Amino acid sequence: MTAPNAFDSPDYYINRELSWLSFNERVLDEALDDRNPLFERLKFLAITSSNLDEFFMVRIAGLKEQIKTGSNVPDNKTRMSAAEQWDAALRRSGDFMREQMRAWNEVLVPRLREAGIAFVTAKQLNREQKAYVSDLFARMIYPVLTPMAVDASRPFPMLLNRSLNLAVLIESEEPEKEPYLFAFVQVPSVLPRFVELPPSDGYRTYILLEEIIRTHLSDLFRGKHILSASAFRITRNADLTLNEDAAEDLLEEIEKELKKRKTADAVRIEVERGMHPFLREVLEEWEEVSPQEVFELEGPLDLTFLFRFVNQEGFESYRFPDFPPILPADLRGEHDIFEAIRRKDILLHHPYESFEPVIHFVRQAAQDPQVLAIKQTLYRVGGDSPIVAALAEAAENGKQVTVLVELRARFDEEKNIVWAKKLEKAGCHVIYGLVGLKTHAKMILVVRQEKDRLQRYVHLGTGNYNENTARQYTDFGLFTANEEIAEDVSSIFNQLSGYSSLPKLHHLRVAPWGLREVFLAEIEEVIDHSTPEHPGRIIAKMNALTDKEMIQALYRASCAGVKIDLIVRGICCLRPGIPGVSENIRVHSIVGRFLEHGRAYYFRSGRREKVFISSADWMTRNLERRVETLFPVLHPKLKKRVIGILETQLADNVKRRELRPDGIYVPVVPREGEEPVNSQERLYHLVAATLRRSLYPRL
Repeated sequence: MTAPNAFDSPDYYINRELSWLSFNERVLDEALDDRNPLFERLKFLAITSSNLDEFFMVRIAGLKEQIKTGSNVPDNKTRMSAAEQWDAALRRSGDFMREQMRAWNEVLVPRLREAGIAFVTAKQLNREQKAYVSDLFARMIYPVLTPMAVDASRPFPMLLNRSLNLAVLIESEEPEKEPYLFAFVQVPSVLPRFVELPPSDGYRTYILLEEIIRTHLSDLFRGKHILSASAFRITRNADLTLNEDAAEDLLEEIEKELKKRKTADAVRIEVERGMHPFLREVLEEWEEVSPQEVFELEGPLDLTFLFRFVNQEGFESYRFPDFPPILPADLRGEHDIFEAIRRKDILLHHPYESFEPVIHFVRQAAQDPQVLAIKQTLYRVGGDSPIVAALAEAAENGKQVTVLVELRARFDEEKNIVWAKKLEKAGCHVIYGLVGLKTHAKMILVVRQEKDRLQRYVHLGTGNYNENTARQYTDFGLFTANEEIAEDVSSIFNQLSGYSSLPKLHHLRVAPWGLREVFLAEIEEVIDHSTPEHPGRIIAKMNALTDKEMIQALYRASCAGVKIDLIVRGICCLRPGIPGVSENIRVHSIVGRFLEHGRAYYFRSGRREKVFISSADWMTRNLERRVETLFPVLHPKLKKRVIGILETQLADNVKRRELRPDGIYVPVVPREGEEPVNSQERLYHLVAATLRRSLYPRL
């Protein structure tokens, strides 16, 4: 038996914040990969920008808050203090942002020009384009702008989180009293960030909105001599601070906190290269940030504008070929989804298989007169959600509808508040979960009157009930009418909506009530049955691995000879390949056209094989501070399918990267004579082939 503290050395772990930055570097690699279509590369670049914003607003903000309050509690794995983590993360983030700009300036802009697309500055405009821009400014931009001077009577304005602004330096009329005048102009977010100009030399030509505004600043500051104008952008702390125990109304409390998010403390300032030192000093002083938190960048700030740019019509050849979601073979020709589920469990693998059956499930339940009740959890919902509409329709049709809306889903709080109010207005019973716990579990329960009994139908999943992300994220879903699973789901809903304690469950396991212990027990069982002749096997697919107890259990298993493959999309604090500690563990990360979001866990001990699907990652927050579900795949055919999916991902030699002991991820490439395997493409084609076999069994 390994001693409990045998794996406590900080050398055995990778810091969480640095591991996250490593994930974003892998996304940036996709922007640099010329095997990807041009506009997809631009989208990957935009994703890195959006990701980094969130990293600063949450993780860097949290570290800064710890430093501010004097908290010296070190990271429990690497033992780095908050100050050490903050310093290391800022330095690496700075390097990363410079790489982003290099990718834009030196790689992608030239590729765009090769494709006949040009981004230009004001100095590069020809006469026709200058006239076009001047007319556009006068008609559509000037009326929206508000110059904000700063002096004794006009204090420094509160600049909103992530807003793009121009800092304007103006020559003073009384230099002996004050050397400069300065002002700000916010680049309006209500206007498109990029403008298409009349073509030039055969190029489709674009200019950024801030370039147009900068060129016409004399119209805003008439009679003044403008010395310089530089773009900048402030990122603020966006982590909500909720006192849930004292809150009488959680919805009201969150609405109050959301207002603070826009004007909270600054955690980063991005400035355009060449900004006048005086302007930079003013920003640092007023926003109370250190020079370390100011990043000077050569290129457009806030690359998320590329999301909109790549969605323009007419550029289809620069995008991935379309992979339309396929209706699952088990549901082909089925008109009554309840009858189909009654016959057998149905596994869905999105986005290869359509999310439409899930929408149809709720919609049919809403319209079926035999359905008495619907219960559902909602974490992140789409903009115009057909599921929310179906739930509202169900309530209006007189059914008992209970919806747990998680208001604390970060950055979706406002949307979820809107949905909660809409559902309440329609007559649904809306609850917000348990104090101190986010409800991250994905569950639907439908209760239906059938002859002389009540039949329950269940959907369990790893992804949000969001039809938009279901086309972009890989996730698992399971339909079942298994009575014991349905009883478990009923018990979980009863606990979430009332004061009922959780009874002993048949098949499901739930965090935070012992889910970590279930995972640990499964690992220990594999260890107990592992022999040199027949080593145990673990394959675990998740988004992130940070929990120390789980990592130490994997180290114990590795020392016992268990062969372990971890498919971890993002953060991984485990360090593989350490002799005598983790030499039997391999860590893989797949970054491709779809975001790997599903969680699946496979344990083989002796001849026993267990397969589970879960909403939970192996992160401390998932195991201790969230309501999560773990459910087994019971049907042998479906179990075999999940194992096949995991093995396909492990065979990927196009988009898979492996983590080395030094914390560096290296791309896996086909060996000589080996067939290239892009697991996401292969899984799509496998789904298509399964459908063809079901339609034409003799072929």
